[in-house]
Amino acid sequence: MKTTKYLFSGFGGQGILFSGKFLAYKGLTEEKNVSWLPSYGPEMRGGTASCSVIISDESIGSPIIDNPDVLVAMNLPSLDKFEKTVKAGGIIILDSTLIERKVERTDVEVVYLPATRLASENNCPTLANMIIVGKLLKVTGNYDEKSIDETLKKVISAKLADMLEINKTAMKIGAEF
Repeated sequence: MKTTKYLFSGFGGQGILFSGKFLAYKGLTEEKNVSWLPSYGPEMRGGTASCSVIISDESIGSPIIDNPDVLVAMNLPSLDKFEKTVKAGGIIILDSTLIERKVERTDVEVVYLPATRLASENNCPTLANMIIVGKLLKVTGNYDEKSIDETLKKVISAKLADMLEINKTAMKIGAEF
């Protein structure tokens, strides 16, 4: 029985909630039990946003995460706030374009990914979040193009269907970095 708890955090407008939603839907397509709990300040865009996702082989008792297995931090306030909460042996993935300091802990795996820079350089400036999700899936051994494609088709609305390929490209950039 495996349960993994993820915490995504950053500024509103960085795609934090979409990243969590993608991961939750991916869990559903793999017939796992899933919890997705968004949280954001009243100002949303530019304010703080976080999203908790739990993916499990068994029933999930509570959507609240005190000690995530994986932390995705897309800004410095998020790293400052949540670094100490990650379980020993967990993973911290951070956007090193926006976060200049190093992680202080030595009991977690740390991935420094210049996601915002990579997004800008690859003509997908709004998809730093999906570059990070691609890396997250690669690091955790869950990167599967067929599953990613199936999940993106569920989470990207028909109105934004033209964003499907660029999201796949962004995720591949992250996975290959």
